Amino acid sequence: MRPARHAPLVAVLLLLGLVLTPSTAQAGPAAPRAAATPVAANGQLKVCGTKLCNQHGKTIQLRGMSTHGLQWYSQCVTNGSLDALATDWRADVLRVSMYVQEGGYETDPRRFTDLVHATIEQATARGMYAIVDWHMLDPGDPHQNLARARTFFSEIAQRHRDKNNVLYEIANEPSGVSWSRVKSYAEQLIPVIRAKDPNTPILVGTRGWSSLGVSDGANESEVVANPVNAADIMYTFHFYASSHRDEYLRTLSRAADRIPVFVTEFGTQNYAGEGANDFAMSQRYLDLMAAKKISWVNWNFSDDERSGAVFKQGTCAGNGPWTGTSSLKPAGVWIRERVRTPDDF
Repeated sequence: MRPARHAPLVAVLLLLGLVLTPSTAQAGPAAPRAAATPVAANGQLKVCGTKLCNQHGKTIQLRGMSTHGLQWYSQCVTNGSLDALATDWRADVLRVSMYVQEGGYETDPRRFTDLVHATIEQATARGMYAIVDWHMLDPGDPHQNLARARTFFSEIAQRHRDKNNVLYEIANEPSGVSWSRVKSYAEQLIPVIRAKDPNTPILVGTRGWSSLGVSDGANESEVVANPVNAADIMYTFHFYASSHRDEYLRTLSRAADRIPVFVTEFGTQNYAGEGANDFAMSQRYLDLMAAKKISWVNWNFSDDERSGAVFKQGTCAGNGPWTGTSSLKPAGVWIRERVRTPDDF
């Protein structure tokens, strides 16, 4: 997503001590699911050809939600909200969005690393997969944060290497750089992760804000012709349906037949996650992703003032209600219904 603004409410919450801290983010008892959890059903994921497969080698599609930036909206990531995401929404995956800049990781690496550790544990306790999102955005050259990424992912991979529900997203939205530049970043960082964790799938951002190059006038052919030299990886694609129309949809369709693709972020609004919802275009994307077993994560599980946040403003400060639709904006009602119709694992 393009640069985010945080609501003035967050400053008040910080003063009141209501924003989630690592000490308060520890997993509490998860509400039981009616059936086996996504992780219990699928186990350790792997990339098989151009698809994501479960422990039995079956091609699957994961559906879930992304947090907003943890520096602003970690008060929306609570035992209650995640119980609802796992049992009421029946989500398969939680993307843990940790901004590197904009008041995020670089300001307090220890605090934000601990917060990510705690959120992974919360997802694990509820049988959901967790995508660790290194949310680099500005600067758009991932090399600017390579040293930080090495430190961060080395610790994350070391601690969570024995889990079967973690995926690493190593570069949220590269921009202003060539694909070869993004590729070289990935090929320097992936061995750091593999030294600690040889089995977990790694998700690699693509140029043009993870548009497979479309936003820079290119397309998926540059990745197909010059793939990252690593195994068990997927390439990320982001779209916002109101802004990203048929050219983007066609690119995603072609790419999914040639390379492994995971849509780690999308919205039903414009590229800033705001404005009117285009549910018709969004459904075209969802139909394509269902047909081609492309996993997806929606932006975002917060009560930001913009239309892309699923909860109405004030929901997180009021600690819910988290279940049902009374606290949801139109985009939240729409996406919850689609998260609740999972793939056949």
